[in-house]
Amino acid sequence: QVQLVESGGGSVQPGGSLRLSCAASGRIVSLNRMGWYRQAPGKQRELVATITTGGSSNYADSVKGRFAISRDNAKNTVYLQMNSLQPEDTAVYYCNVAWNWPNRGDYWGQGTQVTVSS
Repeated sequence: QVQLVESGGGSVQPGGSLRLSCAASGRIVSLNRMGWYRQAPGKQRELVATITTGGSSNYADSVKGRFAISRDNAKNTVYLQMNSLQPEDTAVYYCNVAWNWPNRGDYWGQGTQVTVSS
């Protein structure tokens, strides 16, 4: 089994910053992709950013230049530094870890709320 524990969500004013963390534990394949997705009320879950074990990252266009994803492979932990937050960033943020070899794995955290409001 794999468990993902997220932390760091909360409420912030527009222009503010938050840092999310997600620690993965359990039977995790060393070569994997960790990432963050978000779901706003009434909308589908969407990609925010992902990062591979090797450090290759990918961002949604809406967060490029404002958000930064990083990871600590030794701790199986992924971080999301969110700057210049806007009301449209309000959503539940979910952590994900996935891999395709030698088997398939795809696990999700329970989600953490991020609210951006004045």
